[in-house]
Amino acid sequence: MAKEKSIKNIEDLPGIGPTTAEKLKDAGYDDLEKIAVLSAHELSEISGMSVESAKKATEAAKQATTLEYNTGSQVYDERKAIGRILTGSKELDELLGGGVEAKGITEAYGKFASGKSQLGFQLSVNAQLPMGKGGLSGAVLFVDTEGTFRPERIESIAKAAGLDPTETLNNILVVRAENTSQQILTIERADKLIREKNVKLIVVDSMMSLFRSEFAGRGALGERQQKLNAHIHKLQSLADTYSLAVYITNQVMDNPAILFGDPTTPVGGNIIAHAATTRLYLRKSKEDKRIVRLVDSPNMPEGEAVMKITSNGIKD
Repeated sequence: MAKEKSIKNIEDLPGIGPTTAEKLKDAGYDDLEKIAVLSAHELSEISGMSVESAKKATEAAKQATTLEYNTGSQVYDERKAIGRILTGSKELDELLGGGVEAKGITEAYGKFASGKSQLGFQLSVNAQLPMGKGGLSGAVLFVDTEGTFRPERIESIAKAAGLDPTETLNNILVVRAENTSQQILTIERADKLIREKNVKLIVVDSMMSLFRSEFAGRGALGERQQKLNAHIHKLQSLADTYSLAVYITNQVMDNPAILFGDPTTPVGGNIIAHAATTRLYLRKSKEDKRIVRLVDSPNMPEGEAVMKITSNGIKD
């Protein structure tokens, strides 16, 4: 009787040869756990396999995977090793617990000219700094949905940080997304780019602009939120898989139900509210000052910091 083949990699699964395995890896499904949680129809659509073959592959992946757990102490040690990107403002870094952290999504929302994009530019430069000196030693994927990316700002911030401006700009991979399909596909197909270019920060500026314009009215709300949910979960998956940071900016609206206090409310509803690891509310103050409020964080208390937007970037 033939000995049953041991399944250790996705290439060992029934019906998945080298070509199909490469196709799955390019789509981000590079281990048995990711295959195990797919439905047969999902795997069939991604790989081109028949539904019946995909069903056998997912069942085999489930049998080959085991449930692993860590103690709280182990998780704590892993948390200590997570990289962070400094913002340029020590006050803001302290508010965030040491900067914008990897393996999470940091959302900044606020009205126009509140400094959301400027913070994104600063992070795009600082992410390239060596680890231990305020960066993650990596490249940046910048998804520009509103035409706000300004290389001139990157140049001046890079000079102030002591970096070569040309090299800094070459390490920022800019995608100008003009519709939600381009925005979504950029993230869906990002795995290969992240590996090849050592991307350590993804910036989406802004997250909701195209979704708001394309899915207008209550009738389109369900479809919009469904697409948005899958999109932002893919961002979190990339953050976890490659230990990178995700920074997204978000638009706001005035909530008429709030009669007293600040009616400014971020758009995107509960989908973004639950998905963002850290939420920052930026608002303009006098001259070039911006007030940053930490609205939500799993490990830091709410509070405020004041930062300054200068010609050399974000400062205290």
